[in-house]
Amino acid sequence: MAKRVYQVWKGRNIFFFKGRLMFGPDARSLVITFLLIVVPIVIFCTNVARNLLHEFPTHNAVYVILVVTILFTIYVLVLLFLTSARDPGIVPRNSHPPEEDTGYGFLDPVDACGRHTPTPWFPRTKEVFVNGVPVKVKYCNTCMIYRPPRCSHCSVCDNCVERFDHHCPWVGQCIGLRNYRDFFLFVSSSALLCIFIFAMSALNIKFVMDDHGTLWKAMKESPASVILMVYSFIFLWFVGGLTCFHLYLIGRNQTTNENFRYGAANRQNVYDRGCFGNFREVFCTKTKPSRNNFRAYVQEEMPMHIAPEVKIDDSEGDSRTPEVKIDDSEGDSRTKVQDNLEIDNDL
Repeated sequence: MAKRVYQVWKGRNIFFFKGRLMFGPDARSLVITFLLIVVPIVIFCTNVARNLLHEFPTHNAVYVILVVTILFTIYVLVLLFLTSARDPGIVPRNSHPPEEDTGYGFLDPVDACGRHTPTPWFPRTKEVFVNGVPVKVKYCNTCMIYRPPRCSHCSVCDNCVERFDHHCPWVGQCIGLRNYRDFFLFVSSSALLCIFIFAMSALNIKFVMDDHGTLWKAMKESPASVILMVYSFIFLWFVGGLTCFHLYLIGRNQTTNENFRYGAANRQNVYDRGCFGNFREVFCTKTKPSRNNFRAYVQEEMPMHIAPEVKIDDSEGDSRTPEVKIDDSEGDSRTKVQDNLEIDNDL
């Protein structure tokens, strides 16, 4: 029975629903990320929002706060799912090395007969032109391809990813060409959610302090608000700082991998289209279709066997013993020279 692509996938990805969803090898971290988002929201809705219900003169305002909180949380979780469960831009592997750049050299140790076996090798880099500027691309020994510009091989997922930014353990997936926008929206929306929860919890502390007179008594009366304020403040530094950092990268049309590799070096960025053009490229362009069809059937390659030329000699009268003649005229000339040298040494 023919197998599908996701069943014979050579990367470390995890597939669900017969290849419809693809996650990274550390997909279990999604459970932790999910709980870090949902648990504080449940505490807010069951404690803080209930206290605010008695403070507002009309209950409609509290219901609006609850609806906004729930819808915003669902939006953040959808972005988390879109970031984690789709192809980030994986470049398909080659089943055979590229033939146009193949060279041969004696790279392997000698065999049992003392002969060197010629082994194909490839130039480590070659130049391609991006916007009229030559850019070097590297050869990937694992995927047997020359990586496209801005592509890098992820050591966690074991795949070459287009416009590779980084591998995020919190979402359990590589961040690349096809999910970078969802990742940025997820991080920035999480920062806004932290600000919202912090503001509503501080507002509840203010109302409780008005009723009990001092801040200490208000904190003892509503410990859930204090916990949420501390929690939101800590995580706001993380997701808020990440949002600012990626705003800077988008403005320069640079990836995290490129920023860490080149740093603040004075390099000509051939991908920079200006600040407005860079933001438009990230947020206003259509997501490219995946290069991989994980549900497609794999076509097995049939090995090619070359039958030897069989010549039957009837001069001896025995037709049952065929003489097998193998034409080795196209064999490796290096092997023949080595054999001749060994014969000469024996003589």
